[in-house]
Amino acid sequence: MRELFGTDGIRGKANTYPITPEIALQVGKAIAHIFGAKGHGSARAVIGKDTRLSGYMIETALTSGLVSMGMDVLAVGPMPTPSVAHLTKSMGANCGIMITASHNPSDDNGIKVFSSDGFKLPDELELDIERHVLGGEINSEHINTQLIGKAYRIEDARGRYIEFAKSSIRDTSLKGVKIVLDCANGAAYLLAPLIFRELGAEVKTIGVSPNGHNINENCGATYPQRISEEVVKSKADIGIALDGDADRVIFCDSHGSIVNGDKILGLCALDFSARKRLAANTIVLTSMSNMGLHKAMQKAGIKIEVTDVGDRYVIEKMRSGSFNLGGEQSGHIIFMDYATTGDGIIAALHVMKLMFSSGKSLKQLASFMTDFPQKITSLNVREKIPVMEIPSLADIIKKCESALDGDGRVIVRYSGTENKIRILLEALTEEKVSLWTEKISKVIKKELV
Repeated sequence: MRELFGTDGIRGKANTYPITPEIALQVGKAIAHIFGAKGHGSARAVIGKDTRLSGYMIETALTSGLVSMGMDVLAVGPMPTPSVAHLTKSMGANCGIMITASHNPSDDNGIKVFSSDGFKLPDELELDIERHVLGGEINSEHINTQLIGKAYRIEDARGRYIEFAKSSIRDTSLKGVKIVLDCANGAAYLLAPLIFRELGAEVKTIGVSPNGHNINENCGATYPQRISEEVVKSKADIGIALDGDADRVIFCDSHGSIVNGDKILGLCALDFSARKRLAANTIVLTSMSNMGLHKAMQKAGIKIEVTDVGDRYVIEKMRSGSFNLGGEQSGHIIFMDYATTGDGIIAALHVMKLMFSSGKSLKQLASFMTDFPQKITSLNVREKIPVMEIPSLADIIKKCESALDGDGRVIVRYSGTENKIRILLEALTEEKVSLWTEKISKVIKKELV
């Protein structure tokens, strides 16, 4: 059982367990111990953060824990999660740490940890960190004053990632493209506009004025209505909405229609497959992906691997099967040829490169599939009792599955990062989706809310 780590690092409300400076200090000590810090210069950690005010508190506590155990810290400031993963690998650091709660509200924060190869930690290492943190204070008395680590501010970190991201589409120019870019007042607020402008695009920005409290607030990938409205108003070619740490992205076409992660994965898969670049002619999806995507891929002869929800599970499957394209409907798109985690900026660059090379609009590219009517409902819960151990809930789910009779599906699962339960309902008609969503929600409210 995990107490600190969820499906995407440690996460919770800032200044409330486990996102407290006391726990962050111990997490820093545990990370330094596990990654072999023996004294100044023996091991290094890259630390980045998003724009939440609580990031200062967590960064300071983590740094204190790391240097107290003899690990040096390379602080890069506000940077997207994928850039921290990249810099960890490219700078030869022992590990990377990103302070973020991704798409969550500003009151939340979290800690994501990467290995030296830029990938998120495997379960066993996360559990090892937990054991050290929860087992009592980690002794650092063996680190004398000469061995205490140092903290450095890496001034050129942003430039390093900008060049890396641009190189992922080689020498493609975006000149002539008009973009509406929403950075969610988050980690990419400085960096993302620079990348697209340096490649020649005309960029109108939203969500580039963080104040420590407005990250993801009515903007970004969780609120794509903003880009939809602005694209139509500005007569732009494409809208791009990143989330708070820029590891996911949602698009809209020139007509303002939202284009989610399923459609982006599918149109990229078709392109990769046509150019013989899709490893094993397979993409990796989660159980939340729309059935319309499954049918479109099946028609195109592209194979699908399905994982549990969470980009870490997608990445694990991609690594074990040597696949190079995968992701989630929510906008985590993993191009394994370039990145070790979901990267909203790189995904956006590849979509625009495909628009140029094909001569097609995003609307045309995304027309390859027809969505099944789908609804995802989230409800706050007081506790997370296994779904099938609640008789009334198990019963209503079975009745729903029987009524759908293969022409749809229902998935009821708990969030890995919040105290919420999610209902995914797909069916041939909106009426059936609404009917069964309401019936299942009623049971959940009675039993868990």
